[in-house]
Amino acid sequence: MIVVDTGVLYAVADRDDPDHDTSEQLLARRPADTLLVPTTVMTETAWLIETRLGPASEAAFLRALHQGELTHVELTDTDLARTVELVDRYADMSLGTVDASIVAIAERLGITTIATLDHRDFAVVRPAHCDAFELIP
Repeated sequence: MIVVDTGVLYAVADRDDPDHDTSEQLLARRPADTLLVPTTVMTETAWLIETRLGPASEAAFLRALHQGELTHVELTDTDLARTVELVDRYADMSLGTVDASIVAIAERLGITTIATLDHRDFAVVRPAHCDAFELIP
């Protein structure tokens, strides 16, 4: 199981993104039910795609989620509480809601791998369930 961050999903949608090929290959090599997309990531990704690539690209992304090419994960109340904790704890680096929610979901589900292009934030955060995350690609 892998929690997928916004940057990877956006790079897949944008063929001109320098990380497009790497991100596309990363997701293509794994079964859809192992690629978890938190609601926060879904929303941020849809907004970025819509504002930068247009509504047709946004609809294609949402269609991929709806058709099960990725697995959507809702935040629980416990995840939200942990997200608040992490945003407070890492306020000096502006961790933010989306990244904090990724950490919270990974902790709840015991996942140690995150697909992200944002290695800076996730390399600093110390998860409760492991020493550090494995960051791919």
